[in-house]
Amino acid sequence: MASLHTWAGLIPGWILFLVFVSGTASFFRHEISAWMRPELTPAPVTLQALQAADALLATSGHGAPSWSVMLPNPRGGEALTLGWPPSTDEGEWTSITLDPVTGSRSTIRETEGGDFLFHFHYNLRYLPWWVGRYLIVIASLAMLVAILSGIITHKKIFTDFFLLRFGKGQRSWLDAHNVTSVLALPFHLMITYTGLVIFANMLLPWPISANFASEDAYFEAAYPSSPEVEKSGRPAATISLVDILDTVRGQIGQMPASLSIQNPGDAAAVVTAYPRPDRLGGSSPVIAINGVSGTVLKGPRPASGAEATRDVMVQLHAGWFAAPVLRWLYFLAGLSGTVMTGSGLILWTVKRRAKLPDPSRPHFGFRLVERLNIGVIAGSSAAIAVFFLANRLLPVGLADRASWEVDAMFIAWGALFVWAIGRPARRAWVEVLTAGAVLYAMVPAVNALTTSHGLLPSLIAGDWIFAGFDLVMLSTAALLALAARRTARQNGKPASRRQARVKAQAPV
Repeated sequence: MASLHTWAGLIPGWILFLVFVSGTASFFRHEISAWMRPELTPAPVTLQALQAADALLATSGHGAPSWSVMLPNPRGGEALTLGWPPSTDEGEWTSITLDPVTGSRSTIRETEGGDFLFHFHYNLRYLPWWVGRYLIVIASLAMLVAILSGIITHKKIFTDFFLLRFGKGQRSWLDAHNVTSVLALPFHLMITYTGLVIFANMLLPWPISANFASEDAYFEAAYPSSPEVEKSGRPAATISLVDILDTVRGQIGQMPASLSIQNPGDAAAVVTAYPRPDRLGGSSPVIAINGVSGTVLKGPRPASGAEATRDVMVQLHAGWFAAPVLRWLYFLAGLSGTVMTGSGLILWTVKRRAKLPDPSRPHFGFRLVERLNIGVIAGSSAAIAVFFLANRLLPVGLADRASWEVDAMFIAWGALFVWAIGRPARRAWVEVLTAGAVLYAMVPAVNALTTSHGLLPSLIAGDWIFAGFDLVMLSTAALLALAARRTARQNGKPASRRQARVKAQAPV
């Protein structure tokens, strides 16, 4: 079991670290998107904005086969967005962003926002989606094995929870690994197991193939969409967005996430409303409304046992239902998982350095793990700050701007990786951690110079999305600076011949 725990944690450990880092940040996905779209007014959609959207759809969207209306999330980060496909095969999709308060057209910088971190944590990047997702699923399965085998092998699981000794080399890393593992053990089990259940059809595809003609048939049965309706050819006024939303609220008690209007301006118009999945245990089926009379064609129905179980699993994993206090608890538990994964990877090198015949000339496998630890743990953490800096520094009108923000992060990560490979391990840890501290400290400064949402004005205005984001950036910079300082200090201590032999080349 000890060997199983070691290797099940090490081999997929670098992927798991990335999953924990990006997944933990995703608990504040909408708040991150709000910070990355400073031009957007963070407020609920108003009657004035809905009336302006109606007028725009009736004029600019006239003749389109369908309309799409994306409503802003109550937590911010999203605008009131209208869209429609082209009338001919040669045209392009039209998308217009409106201010949710005034209804006027607004120019918002192109960015993936917090959605990038959310999608990266289960799809990775630059890979076909199914390749990235299979890598994540296999790593998550190994994570579950590592957790269970760790529980079995840890005889003093509760005693060691109260032991956290600093500056003791291997003992300190073992303490950090034990404390962060036990501190949020129920969370780690829950988040790993529910993640596997969400993608159970990838691990266990046979029930679907045994009961459905295709995977598409299964998804249509599990997530039914509104039926397609042929255009009648008889003109008729489509009901207003205000009336549509009033009808939907009467059915589900909340604003939907989006609307799809088929055959607008026709007697066969049908409106499909997609509820926001933010209720624990509540299924969110689509609602269909007659686009002319407003009559409900398809209302909400009670969820089956299987549907309710699926929805609970998804909600527990994503935390969409969580109020602010619970969301912060999710975030802190995610941080403990990040530290648990990172400390476990570092502990592998710390323990094995003492067993090397010549610590000054380690074998290739040891050096590979050591460099991957520096590049993934310190490098990826620093590179995320570049993603935020690129949001402020890239020209607003740059083509493919959203992709360039992400590319900038990976370019910086690659550069830090190369730097870590070319430097002695002790120095590489200090230098990459220091670079991360500087980059995170720059984020609030650059934000203050490029927008009107600096830390001080945000605190005065009580804007806790911008103020909280900047404070988290400064806190992260301080933690990375502290780690770099302690590592440099430990590296500079005089050591006896035996101590030099077993000393870990890892941050302290």
